[in-house]
Amino acid sequence: MTLASALDLPEFDPANVELHGERFHTTMAALAERSWLARTPLGYLTLDRDAGEFFLRTKQATFPGQMIADLYGVTAGALREEIDRNILHIDGGDHRRLRGLLNPSFTPKAADRWRPAMRAILDDLWSGMSDRTECEFVTAFAKPYPSLTIATVMGAPREDADRLHDWSYWIQQQFDGPAMLTRRDRIEQAVEEFFVWCRALIERRRDDPGDDLISTLIAAEEDGERLSDVELMHLVLNVLIGGVDTTQSQLAHAMRLFATHPDQWALLAAEPQRAPQAVEEVLRHEPVTPFTARILTGDLTFRDVEFPAGTVVMVCSFTGNRDGAGDAAFDIRAERDGARLMTFGAGIHFCVGANIARAELEEALAFLAPRMPSLRLAGDPVWGTIQGIYGLQALPLAWHGVK
Repeated sequence: MTLASALDLPEFDPANVELHGERFHTTMAALAERSWLARTPLGYLTLDRDAGEFFLRTKQATFPGQMIADLYGVTAGALREEIDRNILHIDGGDHRRLRGLLNPSFTPKAADRWRPAMRAILDDLWSGMSDRTECEFVTAFAKPYPSLTIATVMGAPREDADRLHDWSYWIQQQFDGPAMLTRRDRIEQAVEEFFVWCRALIERRRDDPGDDLISTLIAAEEDGERLSDVELMHLVLNVLIGGVDTTQSQLAHAMRLFATHPDQWALLAAEPQRAPQAVEEVLRHEPVTPFTARILTGDLTFRDVEFPAGTVVMVCSFTGNRDGAGDAAFDIRAERDGARLMTFGAGIHFCVGANIARAELEEALAFLAPRMPSLRLAGDPVWGTIQGIYGLQALPLAWHGVK
């Protein structure tokens, strides 16, 4: 056995703001070629699929949400309440109960019933762009689409979509160290505002239930137990922050990839039934959650390497997705031999909204491909950082008009 601290490992700093795009790709590929493990300023980073899945699935590790909160002095208030009650930070019996009540609303079949609403939203957004041949895609499409979808799923008024997007963006910043240092007051404000809004919406749905997620969760029951209002509010918040900024970022990266692979965009336009495979390739090639952290709750040994309790291990989904998946090039025609995606995590905290996210992306790509022929970049993308949600701040696109 060898202590992890005694290993000669490559170094990696995820806070490096210069890492994005192709530079990020080449840096991570070089790390994965050298070792299955790298050293980070806070602990370690796994670089292959098996190691990543091991640390995501082990019962001797948990998401370090409370540790991060303590590190930044978040000891009370709405943000601390959100952190303590976030389903990502809850394990054991409480987590099993909450997931048992939540999961039926997020099966593939449950996600499919929202596809007509997604198509209607896509139609509405495109109606304002149909006579154009260029746009800044993040603002015009990627930003409003998932927030309008989540508003519909929740049973919220359509006019609340902008606020939902804003709250999602800011609450997600709790996972970004620099933002927690400089904009914590804004993050706290977003949580407080969402709590007020959500309590009122829950009350309305109790009095007037509909065919929406909140009404379904109010009625959800397992072994005679139902969700309390506080539990319901926090689950709805989890759905919001997990399903808006992430889908926006993933859709923007998808369009960037297709704009630089025009032959594959043309193929998708001609054969829109390829949308599910296209989405899987996007999720594999550019996961918007490239890193997921765990902290060990007990001593752990993996591959004859000892990791003591308290060790922070980050899992790299970017390199894990490529491990055993064949040619790393972006190709929607590629057969990946069943190589599992790590983009949505693994184990008990596998992303509950994965099926809705896939459905949203499939509908968007199948809709846009035939309407935006000869898709290309109309300028340089404005990149976000690889910490937290790896998105694009702007994506200028151009295409030929459809006659």
